[in-house]
Amino acid sequence: MVATGPLDGVRVLSIAINLPGPAAVARLARQGASVTTVLPPSGDPMEQFAKDYFEELHVGQDIVRADLKDPAGRAELDGLLAQADIFITSSRPSALRRLGLDFATVHAAHPRVCQVDIVGYPGEQAEVPGHDLTYQAGTGMVRDGRLPATLVVDLSGAERAAAEGAAALVQRARTGEGVRREVALSDLAHTMSRPVAHGLTAPGGMLAGDLPVYSVYAAADGHVALAALEPHFTAKLLHVLQLPAEELSTDRLSRIFAERTAAEWEQWASEHDVPLVAVVD
Repeated sequence: MVATGPLDGVRVLSIAINLPGPAAVARLARQGASVTTVLPPSGDPMEQFAKDYFEELHVGQDIVRADLKDPAGRAELDGLLAQADIFITSSRPSALRRLGLDFATVHAAHPRVCQVDIVGYPGEQAEVPGHDLTYQAGTGMVRDGRLPATLVVDLSGAERAAAEGAAALVQRARTGEGVRREVALSDLAHTMSRPVAHGLTAPGGMLAGDLPVYSVYAAADGHVALAALEPHFTAKLLHVLQLPAEELSTDRLSRIFAERTAAEWEQWASEHDVPLVAVVD
């Protein structure tokens, strides 16, 4: 057999829906794990809201639909658990206990299964409901009443859940027993918000648009993002623009970048090794 990745031969079972769990499982699948996702009869909300994204996240996986409150559905899940190495959930602890899928119960029946539980908040706050928006809003990443551009907490949580799954396998290899790893999305929000908390990307911060060489500018058509942060990139920028250092300012660059389209500036940047791209709307 030809190995397809570092997790070739690892079997992952998931009952997680929405984004963090499926994205974590997709990461494990890309590393070679074989994956079975068990969905409720009503399906995953992502199937309705973003079908193409749902399919992208489940490429190459076996999808089973089963009612875990029904004895037949539960028996099917138990059969899959008996073969699994990693079990991923994203339900609140009380819901897992009602289904008999909390780690203590699963471990008693399947002691080699490593369980990764994705929760909103750690410890005693694990029952508090939330979603990406509330985690971002609670850590200073929502500005001026606008919704975030992407679901950074969910996706960073997915990356961490995949890493925790792999780490759990390492620990199991040492002890012979499956372990539980918890991923609290609020912890990821805290981590992702540190640049804001330390002022780097907060209003008035160095990377918040006040630095001329690290900003977004209007072009003749569209916008460009310039990130000539390091001294050698700043020097290159000034050299190819034939702009004296004493004239470097946001206003001066605004006038320069307004002279060409974003696509033209991107081509120019590629030719001169300047970190600039056209902004994708």
